[in-house]
Amino acid sequence: MGTISASLRRLVIQRAGNRCEYCGISQIGQVATFHIDHIIPVVAGGETIAENLALACVSSLRKGARQVLEDSETGEVVSIFNPRKQVWKEHFVWRDVQVIGLTATGRATLQALDLNRPAMLAIRTEEELLGRHPPP
Repeated sequence: MGTISASLRRLVIQRAGNRCEYCGISQIGQVATFHIDHIIPVVAGGETIAENLALACVSSLRKGARQVLEDSETGEVVSIFNPRKQVWKEHFVWRDVQVIGLTATGRATLQALDLNRPAMLAIRTEEELLGRHPPP
């Protein structure tokens, strides 16, 4: 894995508004420190540059080195959501504290990262009470 400089880390965190770029949860108040994710994994030739990095909560660790996923609804093989090249609101929508996938990419990413598991729903419910959910 390429080394991420302190200045590059700050840029990624600031650009993300201190929120996970896959699920939108705020890093403020979380026990686990968010990490910097290589959108295209290093093992697949992904570079350690701003255009290939995203702030990510622990959910994105489920992504691993996968770049493509299968949409369980259509069987279509699609690329995992890319926060640098795609718009979150075109692929996902909020229904209270649940993330709903609108497209094959959204549904496949949602399932692969298990974004609606009970722990995430509980965190978002608490975040809602604190005024930090839904994301702006």
